[in-house]
Amino acid sequence: MRLEIFRTLWGYRGSWQQALDEALGAGFDGIEARIPETAAQRAINARLLREQNVPYIATLFTSTPVLPRQSDSPQVHLEDLRMKLDWAAELGPRLVNVLPGNDRWALSEQVDFFARAVELASASGLRVCFEIHRGRSLYSPWVTLDVIRQVPELRFTSDISHWLVTCERLLDDPADDLSAFIERVDHIQARVGYDQGPQVPHPGAPEYAEVLAFHQRHWESIWSSQEKRGLQTTTLTPEFGPDGYLHHLPFTDMPVADLWQLNQWMARCERQHFHRFTSR
Repeated sequence: MRLEIFRTLWGYRGSWQQALDEALGAGFDGIEARIPETAAQRAINARLLREQNVPYIATLFTSTPVLPRQSDSPQVHLEDLRMKLDWAAELGPRLVNVLPGNDRWALSEQVDFFARAVELASASGLRVCFEIHRGRSLYSPWVTLDVIRQVPELRFTSDISHWLVTCERLLDDPADDLSAFIERVDHIQARVGYDQGPQVPHPGAPEYAEVLAFHQRHWESIWSSQEKRGLQTTTLTPEFGPDGYLHHLPFTDMPVADLWQLNQWMARCERQHFHRFTSR
């Protein structure tokens, strides 16, 4: 199995061309970014991806990014998903990463929403993964496992940092059986979170060694499952980002680290980690 690492454009202010040049120069294989909202920009970016032969992972929010509009019903989310899957198809993505639904819906609504979302994903002809994320339908491991029992066709993106915050602990208790989820993960977003937040100041800091080790064990369990499923390629996006995730110093509001450097560090770390994993 081969590892492909994608650069996130979350918080990036430059052009896709500039982002691609920087990503490829730093050893990344492709980019993961939100779908452009205008047809003109989608056409420009699609041509860029084709000409440079760079794989793309599309990020799609049902309703509004990042938190959904609270008045939007599941039907509104489904209609939005249908439209944005059509948008994604214009760019020929390797996969589409969907941040779906709303955490406020009852379990019966969640199950019905995902059953219909899976149908839309299948009809689109695209490879679609649903991301676990706070504020969204898959905010909790226990809700997600309940949904899986009733909609087993679901495929996922794992960003387990969100679940650490939701549960306020590392999910390493013997009772924390996430195997039904892990068996359905197709894509990893590699951000290191901790019990009080979705992003450590720096994943290489020794005070966060235990948390990094937990995430790496989780990612290894996904890789093992993917190998058993016969996947030839696994994808991973280092996803340290802004918007309150990146720590800032009080009074000066200065960031404690540079996001691009954090994501490059994470990419190098996981290439080495994956090499150790496949060499065993």
